[in-house]
Amino acid sequence: MQIYVSASAAHSGCGDENAPFKTINEAARIAQPGDEILVAPGIYREYVCPVHAGTEKDRITYRSTEPLAAIITGAEQVKKWERFDGDTWLARIPNGLFGDYNPYTVTLKGDWYLPLRPAHTGEVYLNGMSMFEVASLKEVLEPQILKRSWEPERSLYQWFTEQEDDVTLIYANFRGADPNKENVEINVRRNCFYPDHNGVDYITVSGFTIRQAATQWAPPTAYQDGMIGPRWSKGWIIEDCDISDSKCSGITLGKYYQPSNENKWSTKFTKDGAQNERDAICLAQIEGWTKEKIGSHIIRRCNIHDCGQTAICGHLGCVFSTIEDNTIHHISTKQDFSGAEDAGIKMHAAIDVIFRRNHIHHCIRGIWLDWQAQGTRITGNLLHDNTPPDGTELPMELAIGEDLFIEVSHGPTLVDNNILLSNISCRLSTQGLAFVHNLIAGSFTFVGEGVNSGGVRFTNMRYTPYHLPHRTEVLGFMSILHGDTRFYNNVFVQQPVRPLLTDGAKKLGLDRVSALNFVCGTHPYDGYPDEESYLAKFSADTFVSLESRDKYYDHLPMYYGGNVYCNGAKPSDGDIDAQTITQPIELSLIDSDGVPILKTNLYEYLSPSSTGIISTAVLGQAFEPEQCFEDPDGNAIIFNLDYFGEHRDVLPPAGPFAVSPEDTALI
Repeated sequence: MQIYVSASAAHSGCGDENAPFKTINEAARIAQPGDEILVAPGIYREYVCPVHAGTEKDRITYRSTEPLAAIITGAEQVKKWERFDGDTWLARIPNGLFGDYNPYTVTLKGDWYLPLRPAHTGEVYLNGMSMFEVASLKEVLEPQILKRSWEPERSLYQWFTEQEDDVTLIYANFRGADPNKENVEINVRRNCFYPDHNGVDYITVSGFTIRQAATQWAPPTAYQDGMIGPRWSKGWIIEDCDISDSKCSGITLGKYYQPSNENKWSTKFTKDGAQNERDAICLAQIEGWTKEKIGSHIIRRCNIHDCGQTAICGHLGCVFSTIEDNTIHHISTKQDFSGAEDAGIKMHAAIDVIFRRNHIHHCIRGIWLDWQAQGTRITGNLLHDNTPPDGTELPMELAIGEDLFIEVSHGPTLVDNNILLSNISCRLSTQGLAFVHNLIAGSFTFVGEGVNSGGVRFTNMRYTPYHLPHRTEVLGFMSILHGDTRFYNNVFVQQPVRPLLTDGAKKLGLDRVSALNFVCGTHPYDGYPDEESYLAKFSADTFVSLESRDKYYDHLPMYYGGNVYCNGAKPSDGDIDAQTITQPIELSLIDSDGVPILKTNLYEYLSPSSTGIISTAVLGQAFEPEQCFEDPDGNAIIFNLDYFGEHRDVLPPAGPFAVSPEDTALI
């Protein structure tokens, strides 16, 4: 059945084509498996709460009849502003507007949230642009640039809130604009499209603009809400949407509410966050976290931008999903609040998740995979400008951003055919990796570091789980030994290093190869064993010795072949067959009417790889889970297709392209 909705209807009808509902939520209350809700253009200021689940064969589909013309927003317009002083105006909002959730009394909080100043889940927007909350009226009256912001001049648009009787007062400095003549909105609703209970499976959301929600901080040890998401369910598709201006997260794929483990670190204080994280994972397994019930979502062809914490986040509920062909940008770049959970994409337990053909740029970091990136594949993505720009002040509490951060996972995690152009390409506090046919123009940081729980006096290894292959069931826990990483047919191109980054590393006391290193290449893995020397330590004779237990906790072996190093990029001492190009290599990304074009002379000097085509058989198994680098269905991968899906020769050049990409659009 087709159900019709139109915001321009004179009054709400019965939902047929000639008498449409006036709100989407009316359709959501009655939709059954197989139904399609067709939503006409208009602004829908409502919280859509889908009630019924679809089935794998009969989904429930919500579709904007004109792409992006149906707008679901969590905001309301404010039209009656009083001039308070100069460019500062005052709005008085009766608290009855907010119901039982007032975003201007609810503050951001949760595990791994690092408060810089009081911050609320509410927000103020001037003509669609979110403004900056500050801690006092004085700051609004005399605004100062927030030096951490990636857009310093924009940070002068500031607001402050306080309560007076049963009224929310909002003071805002509009920098000369008259808010009664402009479009000024404020966050009112916590979510835009989100079930209020678990198990609402097989929903499709297609073609909407979704924006402006008062979401809460979303760590992995708490209920994670977002502007749109499946809550705790299976089989959602979110496609062709423009998603923006969530206070925290745009799309969330988990985590469900565990009453006994909800922000326990920041409320009970006595157990470390990593310990609470382990509890959350094991409890989820007891309570039904399985491949059959949870995950397998698809997010595709969406433009996700201008969110305060993440474009997409998830823990546990994200398993077996596919994130493809999205553009993600300007995430956590306001830097008016902060924590250790912000990135373009931040996922824990991304088991068998595929990240494919996404364009991620101008984010505080690109993709952050934390714990259990087992069976995860990152393929054919373009990432750039994911470190702070010159002219900003680095956030000292979070070090420096990068394109890809993989943390305390045992793998196998596959990174292939990507273009990584930020100053820092990867933060690799992890093991069980395979890098195949990538173009890497930044450095690797925190190789061999960053895997403890933060204690100083006592040993405090961060034990993390690994799972049965292609399942959620926990097989074991182990600390991170580092290594167990493969580099095949990659191109490394050293780029100029900005003083902003080197000076920041010195201020942090992290300017060393094993921490904030800025030299491109695999050299942070110097001294790691190869497979032969590593295995030579283990035999029946050494097993009975009580004097050599350290061998079980040594760095794991490394594997190399067919890599190319340019402009002074530095190979590891174990990459004995590395090719070095001595000619200067030009490498830049040009914006042509919004389309990124790679300009390079690299392919004038690349020769066929002596290593040849790489496959699952070449890569072997990740050490701890004893699982191959393979597809989620368990089939082998042969890396004979390049970034564009073109076939490679039997002896292909290194890097992501079978032939020169000169003047070719990358998306």
